[in-house]
Amino acid sequence: MNTQLLFKVKDYLMQRAIFVVLILIVIGIAVADPNFLAFSTLRDILQQSSTKLIIAIGAAFILITGGTDLSSGRVVGLTAVISASMLQIDTYANRFYPDLPQLWVIAPILIGIIVGLLVGLINGFIVAKLHVPPFIATLGTMVGIYGINSLYFDMKPNQSQPIGGLRDDFKVWGSGYIDLGGGYTIPYIVLIALAVALICWVVFNKTRLGKNMYAIGGNVHAAHVSGINVARNLIYIYAISGALYGLAGVLEAARTGGATNNYGNMYELDAIAACVVGGVSTAGGVGKIQGVAAGVLIFGVINYGLTYIGVSPYYQLIIKGLIIVAAVAFDIRKYMAKK
Repeated sequence: MNTQLLFKVKDYLMQRAIFVVLILIVIGIAVADPNFLAFSTLRDILQQSSTKLIIAIGAAFILITGGTDLSSGRVVGLTAVISASMLQIDTYANRFYPDLPQLWVIAPILIGIIVGLLVGLINGFIVAKLHVPPFIATLGTMVGIYGINSLYFDMKPNQSQPIGGLRDDFKVWGSGYIDLGGGYTIPYIVLIALAVALICWVVFNKTRLGKNMYAIGGNVHAAHVSGINVARNLIYIYAISGALYGLAGVLEAARTGGATNNYGNMYELDAIAACVVGGVSTAGGVGKIQGVAAGVLIFGVINYGLTYIGVSPYYQLIIKGLIIVAAVAFDIRKYMAKK
């Protein structure tokens, strides 16, 4: 009986290992500095992690199909620059578009999302129709997008100057909050990220596209045989991911109050790492939104928490690297056990 109980407890903890790790990290940092458990700290971590959660969910779509997307960070940078360039105040000395009238704030936001979606469509077409491996396809678009963004950023009169002077009605999307009273607030950007996560959870679990996504990642040949239009579904999935990257880029510009062509640099690796740590299989066919969220929070806690207690950024990189390697090794072990 004791053996059965221990087996059940072990199985329960293994299924929820990511959450156990997150709790242990929080406890360890809190022991070093109890002030870390303040509500304001949690709010700051969630605010900083919100755009990364949206990017990681976009990356999860691709990983579950058995692919990968290296272009996400550069899409974030491109859409941040495009949206920010259209939403500067009239009195800013170095306006990107000196003669541009004050646009309705939603318009540049939608433009940013649409640009991300178009990049996703291009990625999907290259992968699904030209049969270029996702790693190579998105590596190519990653490099190309950065070049396009740098050319746009270097246009006169801006000429590669950081884009600042953003309008308050745009910045509020990234830094505004709802006052809950008693000194407690919840940022709008956190609510947006939660809404995106909820919508994508529905897509993952309750829609035909979600079921097809898992089927393609589980066995693409079986998906073909079962009548799934793999190419069309892949294009849809890459387009959705691109739109999510576009939204994240817009929100990142709003959160930081500016943009440069280097925004989003290496975000793709953070997103993939968060997905892998959160249980999204590198072999495809496996992954959950709640796991991705936990993976993002783990890295958010590591980045914020270890800095909070004065740990060198270099040690933080070592810790993150060990976590990523351990997560991938665990994923491969589970995959081999199933075979």
